[in-house]
Amino acid sequence: MPEGFEKVTHCLFDMDGLLLNTEHIYTQITKQILEEQRCDEKYTGDVKVTLMGGQSNEVANAIIKRYNLSMTVDELLARQRELASNLMPTAELLPGVEKLLHHLSSHNVPIALATSSSKMMYDLKTVRHTKLFELFDHKVYGSSDPEVLHGKPAPDIFIVAARRFPDQPSPSKCLVFEDAPNGVKAAVAANCQVVMVPEDYVTAEMRKEATLVVNSLEDFKPELFGLPAFDN
Repeated sequence: MPEGFEKVTHCLFDMDGLLLNTEHIYTQITKQILEEQRCDEKYTGDVKVTLMGGQSNEVANAIIKRYNLSMTVDELLARQRELASNLMPTAELLPGVEKLLHHLSSHNVPIALATSSSKMMYDLKTVRHTKLFELFDHKVYGSSDPEVLHGKPAPDIFIVAARRFPDQPSPSKCLVFEDAPNGVKAAVAANCQVVMVPEDYVTAEMRKEATLVVNSLEDFKPELFGLPAFDN
């Protein structure tokens, strides 16, 4: 293994923007709500990047404060769900996802999903991909799991996800896959190594804490972390 990388035994995956191409849908939903609220200020990438990976209540509250909206958190979340019910089921897999998950599963590498989404939103987003998501040993839904007390960048979700594997590995033995800076911070705080697949608008400064940065999961080489290499 290259210097600076440690062998891992388990993998933890974020979902939005990493496995599923949902971030543009979230952007569309947020922009529509701001238009409905007659907000003149634009929803930009530098605002979005600060919200990515947060629990739904936290994100909604941040949007209301940032744009001075005359809505409660519950009202904003209800409108998000209404818009998401039509848009999220269209979410596509991102490049390299299917190959990597099948590869790890076929080599008996324990894998878990650690998403800030609620169970309800997860169901909407994965309706077309249920077979693939059945490969996960377990799933943690940060916005609806009572054990995940604090959202990313707090480490709670990754600590909970590691603990729920039958052998309860140390988080240091878990490799996290993330796209969001807040998710990377959460992984580091949990004492995990982390592979980051960032959007273009994520600055170089926001990428620094990641163990490894790749443009796509297609570029990831499992053997860098002591995992079985791809067969071809």
